[in-house]
This record gives sequence, C-alpha cells and structure tokens, in this order.
Amino acid sequence: MKAVLLDQTGPIEDERLRVADVDIPEPGPGEVLLRVQACGVCRSNLHMIEGDWVANGVPGKLPIIPDHEVVGTVAKIGHAVDGLFLGDRVGVQPLWWTDGTCEFCLSAREHLCWNKQITGETVDGGYAEFMVASAAHVHPVPELLTAVEAAPLFCPGITAYSAVAQARIRPGDRVAVFGLGGVGHMAVQVARAFGAEVIAADRNPLHLDVARELGAVSTIDVRNVDAGEALAADKGGVDAALVFAPSDVLTQQALYGVRRGGTLVLGVSAQLPRLAFFEAKTIVESVIGNRADMRRVLKLAEMGLVRSVAEPYPLDRAVDALRALKRGELRSRAVLTP
Repeated sequence: MKAVLLDQTGPIEDERLRVADVDIPEPGPGEVLLRVQACGVCRSNLHMIEGDWVANGVPGKLPIIPDHEVVGTVAKIGHAVDGLFLGDRVGVQPLWWTDGTCEFCLSAREHLCWNKQITGETVDGGYAEFMVASAAHVHPVPELLTAVEAAPLFCPGITAYSAVAQARIRPGDRVAVFGLGGVGHMAVQVARAFGAEVIAADRNPLHLDVARELGAVSTIDVRNVDAGEALAADKGGVDAALVFAPSDVLTQQALYGVRRGGTLVLGVSAQLPRLAFFEAKTIVESVIGNRADMRRVLKLAEMGLVRSVAEPYPLDRAVDALRALKRGELRSRAVLTP
C-alpha cells in the first residue's frame, strides 16, 4: 500500500515526510483492517512531525504513519471481533485503545487512561491506504455524510464537544471561541447546538468568515482589537470562553472577558496571569473525549447541527496540506483522500 511515513522529526519545510510502498498491516485479535477513504490533517500532526512533543514521548516510534481522524471501510476482521462486518464504514478518533481497567476507564474518563494508545502518535494512523484499528474504538459513520465531511468529526468534532460540555453552557449563554481553525469552527457549531450565542475571535480573516457562515453572532479580529476588553465592555463579559489559539496573550484576554462566575476552557497550553479568586471563575483543561462523546458528535452531525468545512487533498500532497495549515492558508480543515 501507499503510506506517508515520518522517519525523523523536524520542520515540515525540510521534507520530513515521504510517500512509500509498505506492506498492508494485518489485524490482530480485537482489531480490524480499514481501507482508508479520508483522513483529516490536524495541527497535532504538525506538532508531532516538527518535534514539539518529543519530550512527552511523541512520536512513540519511528518511522510512524501520522494522523488520528480517519474514515474507512472494514476490509478485514481479526479474531474475537463482534458486531462489525466487511464493508462497514467506520471512523477512528485519536483514542485508538484504552485498557478498560484503570480508574479513568472505569469512571467515563477513558481519554485520560494511563495506558492509552493514540492513533498516529503511538501507533500507525491514517496517512495511508489502509490502517489497523481497535474494533472496540471504531464508530459507525452516518450514511448521509461523505467520508470527507465525516473525517474531521473524529478529532476537531469530539475535541470541540468535550470543551463545550465542560463549559457548562446553558441555553441563552454567551460564549466566546478563541481560535477558529479545525477545532474552533466545530466549537462554534456545538456551542450553538447547546443554545449559546457565540462570539468568535481570531486573527485570520478566512477563519472569521467561516465563523460567521456557521452562525457566530459577531466576530473579533484580534489583530486590531483587545478581545478581552471588547467582551468585558459588552454586557459585562461572556459566560464562557473556549481557547484553541496557542497564545498566552489571547488566553489572558479570554480570561479577562469572562464574567464573574464564568468558565474558561483551555484546549491548548497557556501561561495564565495572577488570578483574582474573588471573581469565582472556573478554569478547565480539556482534551478530546470518550466514546460516548464521540457518539453524541456523530448524532449532532446526522441532525445537521454540526458540519465540517474541509478541503480535500490527495494522499501524496500531505506535505502541501500541512504547509498550508502552518501558513494559515486553510479555511478550516484539510482532508487527505487516499
């Protein structure tokens, strides 16, 4: 099969990825082989390729096939797999496998499992014509969605859903979303599905246009405006702010723009300022979600409440897609189509 391999981490401009002919993998017990139809291109892929997470043990091996938001059809079934059949169309999210026995797996927090395997980071992912998946962690894809439309639901979609859920949003709340790329454009829609009024903040005009298309009531161009001051001046701030922009400055603005008693959800690492405890704000770290969250995301998409804004690229143009992502040239998401 054709696959995109990462042999050594470093700048994406230095041709760190190569397209190669490799053996089609065999599914083991509890696993299935998928013929990949679509695979989203995530900024996490870029971080891994460029070596930003080496200190955290990512990538877990080299060479490795990147990516973790995949839609494909079942091409082969390993032993001890029930409920899946050849030709079934399913999706794979970052959570490739969990042990099912730790404190987190037993308390509906399996995405925090100490022993989890991450698609495309510790095991081979979807930048290929075929990939192996854990049968217990694949999800049926609604028939009305194309593979390109569905693939981004399996990372940006679930990441956005988890962040919105942890923001404790109620109908009528005002919510600000900082960073409107792959995850942010999903968060705008999920927050609206929860009944919120959404304000979108970003520095990229393409992303701000997408946010307006998806229902944001207003947008803030952070190149020209202090978003925190703008939010605070409008009705005293927002009930929640979700941050997906890797910027300490924007994170601090988001915190300032949250009203007393509100919630700041971090989907990125950030340095926070000295905190004023008397404002009783809640700060939450959020990362992907569990399998139940994934099913809820797919249901929202099936109902037409969430959709991905995606640009297809052929597999052999993976580097072009990642470079466009790095340069901020994508409207939202690139999707590889083997």
